[in-house]
Amino acid sequence: MPHSLFISDLHLSMLTPQTTRRFHYFIRHIAPQAEAVYILGDLFEYWAGDDDLDSPFHVEITAALSKLSSLGAKVYIMHGNRDFLMNKHLADACKAELLIDPIMLDLYGTPTLLTHGDALCTDDTAYQAFRQQVRNTTWQNKFLELPLAQRKAQIEQVRAKSESEKQNKSMSIMDVNLQAVNELLIENNFPQLIHGHTHRPAHHLHHIEGHTCDRWVLGDWDKHANALHCEVDKTIWATFPDESFPEN
Repeated sequence: MPHSLFISDLHLSMLTPQTTRRFHYFIRHIAPQAEAVYILGDLFEYWAGDDDLDSPFHVEITAALSKLSSLGAKVYIMHGNRDFLMNKHLADACKAELLIDPIMLDLYGTPTLLTHGDALCTDDTAYQAFRQQVRNTTWQNKFLELPLAQRKAQIEQVRAKSESEKQNKSMSIMDVNLQAVNELLIENNFPQLIHGHTHRPAHHLHHIEGHTCDRWVLGDWDKHANALHCEVDKTIWATFPDESFPEN
C-alpha cells in the first residue's frame, strides 16, 4: 500500500555512530518503499549553518537523503530545536523540501498537522524565551555572520548548559502543555497532529468541543530506529531493533 513515514529526533553527529548506522539502514532498506519521508526536526545534534555542508559527516548524511529522493521517495525536513538554522542550501543538498512549522497536509484523506513540538512545551518558560530569541531573523542573521568555528563553540556551550539545567527540571515541564495542544487543534479545525521533540512516543486522543483528535508523538532514535507508518485508514508504529540490521 502507498504509505508515508514520519521520524524525528535522530540527533545525528559524529559522536553517535550507532544512531548513524540506524539512519543508513532506514534510508537504504525501509524508506525507499515509502511515497514520502517526513523528518520533523532534530535530524542533527545541532546545525551551525549551511556553510557547514562540506564537512565529511554532513556530506555523508545529505548524500544518503539525496539518493533516497532520487529513488522516488519525497523527502521533507522540518526545523527542530537543535537544527533551527537549517536553510535552503541544506534542503537542496538533500533534494528535500524544507517545511514551515507548523504545516497542514492532507494525509491520505485525513487533515494532519505537523510540528516539531517544542512550541507546545509552554510550561518551560525559560526555553520558550530562548526559542523566541533564536527564531528571530535578525538574531539569526547576526549569528550567522560569526565564523563557523565560533558558532559551533557557542552552540556547544548552550547545549552543555541545557543538558545541565534539565537535571533540575521536572519531566512534566519538558512535556507539551495540553491546553497549548488543544488550542492548536481548535485553531486548525481539529486535525490529526503528529509531532516529536518530547522523546515520549505515544498515541493520544483529545476530546475537544465534540471532536476527537489523534495526536501521535514520535520517538527519538537513542535506542532504536523507529517511525510512524501512515497509509489510507491505517497508522501504526514501526520499530527496527539493531539486531535485525544487516551489516551493510
